[in-house]
Amino acid sequence: MPYPDKLLADDEEVVVHLHPHWATLFWPVVWLLVVVGAGSYTAALVPAGRQQGVLRMALLAVALLVLAVLVARPVLRWRTTHTVVTTSRLLVRSGVLTRRGRDVPLSRITDVSSRQTLGQRLLRSGTLTVETAGEGGALVLETVPDPNDLQALLTQVMDHEVDRLPEEDGSLATW
Repeated sequence: MPYPDKLLADDEEVVVHLHPHWATLFWPVVWLLVVVGAGSYTAALVPAGRQQGVLRMALLAVALLVLAVLVARPVLRWRTTHTVVTTSRLLVRSGVLTRRGRDVPLSRITDVSSRQTLGQRLLRSGTLTVETAGEGGALVLETVPDPNDLQALLTQVMDHEVDRLPEEDGSLATW
């Protein structure tokens, strides 16, 4: 799904739009399989009788509550977390009910660094730290897919942003 155009300036284009790495969905998928399997098995063990329907409904309610906490919440959090690099800024948006956002103009970025553990290197994920000039402080993006590629892309886009600044003859270089 493309990033909403209403958040972009007229001369701004999306370079890359990312969600957190897919590995953040590993445990929710495991919990989904465990809860559905255990719930089905337990429902089959409910003895026949007048209370069978009530007991199975209670079991279903507990299973749905567990699924909401262990599966739906992390999946929604993953789905509503966006890291967007445009031709002029870095946008970070997250949150389901309470939305948080931060926009960093590329001209304010002073340093971009990445960190990966061995496991993250195998999965091609990691942490990207973006240092900015000003009072906002560093922006730490965890579980980013391909952090080295994103670091290189940010550096490339920042170089193009510098090229777009007004030149001495008054014209603008193009992206």
